[in-house]
Order: sequence, then structure tokens, then C-alpha cells
Amino acid sequence: MTGDELRQAFLNFFQDRGHKVIPSSSLVPHKDPSLLLTSAGMVQIKPYYLGLEVPPSRRLASCQKCFRTTDIDLVGDSKHLTFFEMLGNFSVGDYFKRETISWAWEFVTEHLRLPRERLWVTIYLDDDEAFAYWRQLGVPAERILRFDEDENFWGPVGDCGPCGPDSEIHYDMGEEFGCGRSECKPNCECGRFCEIWNLVFTQYNQDPDGRRTPLATPSIDTGMGLERTLAAIQEKSSPYETDLFFPLINRICHLSGKEYGQDENIDRAIRIVAEHSRGIAFLIADGVMPSNERRGYVLRRILRRASLFGRTLGLNNPFLNEMADVAVSTMSHIYPELTSNRDSITEVIKGEEEKFIATLDTGLNLAEELMSEALARGRKQLTGEEIFRLYDTYGFPPELTAEIGREKGLSMDWEGFQAEMDKQRERGRSGQKVVYLSGHVEGETDVKGRPTVTRKQTRFVGYQKCNSKSRVRDLITNESSVRSVAEGCKVDVILDKTPFYGEMGGQVGDTGEINGQKGKVVVANTFRGGTDMIIHRGRVVEGSISKGDEVETKVDVRRRLDIARNHTATHLVQAALRKTLGSHVYQKGSLVEAEGFRFDFSHMTPITEGQLREIQEQVNEWIRQNLKVKAKTLSYAQAIAEGAIALFEERYGEEVRMLEIGEPAISKELCGGTHVRSTGEIGMFLIASESSIGTGLHRIEAVTGREAESVIESRLGALQYIAKEVESSVEEVPGKVKTLLSELEAERKKGLSLERELSRKITEDLPTQAEQVNGVTVLAARVPSLTMPILREMGDILKDRFKSAVVVLATVYSGKPGFLAMVTPDLIAKGLHAGDIINQVARVTGGGGGGKAAMAQAGGKDAAKIDEALKLVRSIVASKVSPISEDKNSKGKS
Repeated sequence: MTGDELRQAFLNFFQDRGHKVIPSSSLVPHKDPSLLLTSAGMVQIKPYYLGLEVPPSRRLASCQKCFRTTDIDLVGDSKHLTFFEMLGNFSVGDYFKRETISWAWEFVTEHLRLPRERLWVTIYLDDDEAFAYWRQLGVPAERILRFDEDENFWGPVGDCGPCGPDSEIHYDMGEEFGCGRSECKPNCECGRFCEIWNLVFTQYNQDPDGRRTPLATPSIDTGMGLERTLAAIQEKSSPYETDLFFPLINRICHLSGKEYGQDENIDRAIRIVAEHSRGIAFLIADGVMPSNERRGYVLRRILRRASLFGRTLGLNNPFLNEMADVAVSTMSHIYPELTSNRDSITEVIKGEEEKFIATLDTGLNLAEELMSEALARGRKQLTGEEIFRLYDTYGFPPELTAEIGREKGLSMDWEGFQAEMDKQRERGRSGQKVVYLSGHVEGETDVKGRPTVTRKQTRFVGYQKCNSKSRVRDLITNESSVRSVAEGCKVDVILDKTPFYGEMGGQVGDTGEINGQKGKVVVANTFRGGTDMIIHRGRVVEGSISKGDEVETKVDVRRRLDIARNHTATHLVQAALRKTLGSHVYQKGSLVEAEGFRFDFSHMTPITEGQLREIQEQVNEWIRQNLKVKAKTLSYAQAIAEGAIALFEERYGEEVRMLEIGEPAISKELCGGTHVRSTGEIGMFLIASESSIGTGLHRIEAVTGREAESVIESRLGALQYIAKEVESSVEEVPGKVKTLLSELEAERKKGLSLERELSRKITEDLPTQAEQVNGVTVLAARVPSLTMPILREMGDILKDRFKSAVVVLATVYSGKPGFLAMVTPDLIAKGLHAGDIINQVARVTGGGGGGKAAMAQAGGKDAAKIDEALKLVRSIVASKVSPISEDKNSKGKS
């Protein structure tokens, strides 16, 4: 059985048993800040457990792509992976232990045909119910092991919440893979036993005191690691020897000229490159870009780690883009996002690896410095913190640090390093905790007696109209539900239906009015509580409003249309970007307001003015064509098959809304926002700015319609004003301004030349003002108004003339004091420092500054105190340099 066959067999098995197969969600969790990355199959099921959304079926099954960061440093052994696929079946208040255990045993023994005698089961200490079900299936009692909470109980996240025992199926790889001890069983860490399936029975709620009470709606969450299970089926010692990794390992061997299976160190490096190559490709395909924060840092870290281990295989030039290409080729038939983002994956990897290789020498130099410093201080060991810094900041594998250290006779503080790693793992785990709750209201059941989920749902009618007759379902003030709200009070209003768009998908919420027979609410904002409840936040301005009131809603139509113009324009912008820059461009975020919009997108290289002009012209051309804008509802799979673009971080239901512009379509996107009926209604599109906001990320800010007209009027007015001031026509302004700037530059150079000539004359006379202070030549003088660059030139001339001196010059420029200090090298050796001198001098005038020992500059506030400040120079020098008996009364005569 191949990996593809195992994946399909699992999904078919549960589909035949009434489960709805749902597609894998993105590695970037949908609107879940508690998670760094999707780390388990149940992540996309979480809203159903929480009762935030109604599941498409109470029985679900999926093959979910997952990424876990906690054990990155362990990748390369026979079992650990960062990226993996998790097969799972889920029950949202439907079946429970009996069915879960029965189906799991049936699948592994009859469909996967794993030998029963090599399968072991673990259960929680007192889970006699699970024990009985396993025994009924014929599993020998001696191969059903009981363990405590550390091994077989999924506790709540935090002190309280849903929890429950679990049961695991383990596969015995054989005695040859074990430690040889007679007590070697599934809890042994030797590697002989491989956990292939975990069945979690969420059946309790734990209170803050640790008491557990049964949940009214027990749920099921299972996870089977595809790669581990495949290794067991194919009788391989690790996932790296299965067909899922063959193409990757073969490509590494071809590129490096190494052979897999001949040397353990080489094998480990090959496994690391192969494993990380898959993860890199999938992270980028799901919209993650290299950075120094959160998900971007995870991507950067594994990319650098793979590149470093590639170097140990002799791959000193960029090669990871070739490895990722193999991952795309071998897995895109299951995950089509790999194909659609192929160019972006290649560009991002190549650019990041080239940048890393260019800076790698910096890391090597730091390692050399740390080791040289350790040896200079008589240390024989590199500290754990130093090893970790090299690893965490520069991606240096500890093994590489140890290898360099061995050559220098240094050992490694592995215990300290492990302590630092434990801290990092804890930080990683805190970003991967999953919280879920039962989503029912106690006591409510459906026709089959099963608990139901009740929520204050709001039907949105705003696609068709901007007003409606509605009923007040709830009123919230100070986070509490109330019966009535009086004039002057702030309130959140929940209606049975509304034309108000709740903020979502980057589009801001509507504003307007809610009018009842007894009162009026002015709505200042509208947002969503979950996916199916719309909350109108405002203030009662007249009378009062109560639960159950019949009301009339009225959206601010003028503002709504401005927002619609901008939202449709974002779709046109993405289409124009993909047409101009390439199909690798994808939206990474947006904010659609009435005044304008911003649009964030992926693109690795700078965007030229010519390209921006082409994008703007293309959008305006589509506007002039007055293309039809239409929305239709269809299945997610069908929309994607028709070429619709979906956002990476959004999680879509079975049915989606697809917005199509033009016939034939120039744009197809999944979108729930409000839009114009045809592009001509946008009127005009104008790019206000374009900027880079991170590695591979750009932002366009733009305006449309009335705001675009306003911007153009403002700019035209400014241009007409300039034309009047420079006495030219509007058309002649560019040439006139260019001429004026040239003349201004000529005058500036002329002024600078005159200033230099003046400074030279002043410099010739300044040495007569120098005096001797304890044998040191000191010149502290005030000069006419000069710029700081000219002061520095004067200082250089004086320093060369004196050969040995302290020079402090002061001036007033644009009404502010300015100071310059210079000290010759021989006097620096005696303890004089230009930065220290200038700082003390400038403080007298209410300013400050600093610099190096040889030269420093500063500014001040009170020009009247310049002379007082200069007098301080003599005492500063005197305090630093001891008197010299001879020449103590001498006067400078240079």
C-alpha cells in the first residue's frame, strides 16, 4: 500500500460509515490567535466543538496537513517530523467509544491488514469501558496496558475545561528495533513501538478545583499519523524509507553525490533536508513568508537548518528550491495549492537561501569569536546559552558548533543548551494549545434526542437591500443581556435579520439607524459574533428600545456604496497584479473602508513605477468597460475547480459565495462582502502609495469614486497654485520647476564656496587664540554662523596644523548653538575624549551630543550661553591631564 492508497483508504472507510469528508484546512489557522500553526486534525473542527458554528455533519473525516514546531531539533532521527499528514475521524455529539474503538480495530486489522499479534493498545488507568470494548474485539488482556494521565489522558488547557481519557494503538516494529529489556513495552522510548492512532474520548468537564463531571455531549477526536502508519504497513524502520520520501531522498543524493544508507551522519543530514523541504513548500503555499516573527520565523528557521545541513553534504550553493520542486511535483495532486503557488515557492526559497548563504560567514565568524573568547579566558567549554544563540539566531545546528569546538579543544555545555531548548519548546507549546468546549445548551435535544446547539443567529439580507423590517432578539449593555435600554445608553443590538454588513474579510461594518415605535438607535459600527450573529453597536438617541420590538433598519447608503466601490476595486487590483507581475501574486490581507482601501500581497521583487502605472491603467480600463459583477453560491470544490481564488487564512464552509467580474471573467474570488453591480459604478481608481511591508510582502493603498475625485481635485489645485507662483502654465510647471531647482542648486554651491572661503580665512586667525593647559594645546573658539560640515573641515585643518591639540569650535546656525570637538591621537592616549568634552560643553547651553574619542559634535538651545560653555573646555582638559613642570606658563604662538 502506497501513501496515496492509505490516505484514500482511510477516507473511503469513514465515508462508507456516514462521515462527511472535509478538505484539509490551511497550515495557518483560521482566525485563531491561540495557535501558531495547524498542529492537529481537530483544529478546523474546533469551532464545532465550541458551538461557534454548526458542522456540515455530526460525523466528519479528513486528511489534515499539520506542522509542529516543538521538536524541530529532533528531526533527522527515524521518527520525528515537523510537517506531516494526520488522518482523523470526528464525532460532534454523535457516536462515542464503542464505535470509535470498533472502527479503529476494523480498519487497521482488516483494511490495512496489520498483524494483530504486533498491535498493542494503551488506555487510561480506570477506563474499564474502553478495556471492555477492546477485549470484545479479541485483543488479549496482556496487550492492553493501562497508564496514568501523563500517557493516556488529554487534560484541559489551563485549569479547567473539557478533557477525557484516550486510547492509543501501537505497532511493534520488532525486537531488533528495541532495547532488549524484557519489560520493553509501548511506553518505552527505545523506538521499538510506534504509536499509529490516538483515540481521544472527550467526556468530562474539569472545574478549577480539579473535579470532573460528565459532559452531556461527549465527542470524539482521533488522529492517525499517515507517515508513521505507512512505515508500519510497508515494514520500514522509519517514514523516511517509505514512498512518500523516496523522490526527495533520491534528489538529494543526486545533487550531493552522496549515497543514503552508508553513513549515519550523512543519512541524518539527508533526512533533515528531505523533511524540511516538504514543510518549507507547504508553509509558503499557505501564505507564510520568511520573517523574524511567529510563523515567518518558523519558516526561516527550518529553511536555514536545511541549508546548513546541505552544506555538510557538500551543497554550498542554493539548492532548496530544487528540493521544494520535488515536493510540489509529488504532492500537488492531493494539495493543488502547491501547483498554483509553484512560482512563489521557488522565488521565496531561492531569495531567502541566497540571503542566508551571503550572511552565513557572519555566523561562522561569531562562532569563532565566541570560541576564541572562551579560550582567552581559560575556559574549556562553550556555554549552553552561547550554543543556543548560534542555533536560534543563525540556525547553526549544535552538532556543527560542537564539531568546530572539537577542533579547538572546546567541549559543549549540553545541559545548559538543553535548558535553553526546553524554554523554547515551552514557548512553542504555548502557541499550539487547542481549546474546545461542547457547543450545546444543556437540556435541548433534536428529534433523535441528541443535544442541539442554540445561538442567536442573524439572517443577513444586505446583498439585496439596505433596509428591512426586523425584530430585536437581544440587547447587550456592559456585557449583560437586558430587557430594555433607555435614551443616552450605549447598546449592542442583535436582530433576527439585518441589511447591516458585519465587519468581516477586511471590509468594515456598516453604520446607520435602527428605528422602533418607541425609540431610535444610531449604529456606529457593525461586527460579527462568530460566523452567524451580527451585532449592531450604537447609542439610543431617542426614547428606548426593548427585546421583541419590531424595528426598521436603515443602512447609511452613501457610505455603503463607497465601501462597495473600494471592495470591488480590490478584486480588480488583484487581477491586474496577477496579470502584470505574475500568477504568484496572492492577497495577504486588506482593509476596505469608505475612504479608501489597502491591499497587501505577495511579491518578492521591488515594483517599478512603470508596473504601478500599468496596474492603475488596467484597473481603470476595466472600470470603463463597465463589466458585470455577479455573485453565485456553489460548493467550495466547484468554485476552486472553476478557478476561484481563496484566501489562505480563511476557512470556508461547504457552500461558498463566488464573485465573478466580466464575461468571460477577468476575476473570480470567494467573497462574502458587498459590491457594486458593475465596474462602471466605481467611477475612478487611483493608487495613492505602494510600499514593502516585509520580506516578499507589498502594500498598495488606493482610493476610488468620490474620494479619487477629491484627491485629483486637491492635487490639481496644488499644481495650479504652483503654476501661478512660478509664473507658468500648468503644462509648463515640470520644466519650470526643474529650471528653478537647477538655479537653486547652483546658488547653493556658490554659497557653499563662499562659506568655505570665509572659513579658511577664519581658520588662519584662530591659532592665535590657542592656549596651553598643563602642556596641552587647547583652542576653544566661537566662529561666525557656519554649517556643521564646514565646521568639520575647519577642525581638520586646525588639527593638522597643531599636530597635538584639543580643538572645540562653536557657532550659531539657524538660531541654534552647534559645537564641534576634535582630539589628536596622542592626547586620546592621555585620557582625553572628544565625545565626553562636547557633551559637557553642550549641556551648558541646554543641549547634548556625543561621538567618538577623535571627533564629536553636539547641539544646544541657549545661544547666549555659548561663551560660558567654551570657558568650560579649559577646566575639563586640566582635570584630565596632569601639569608638566616645564612650559607651565607658556603661551601658544602657532
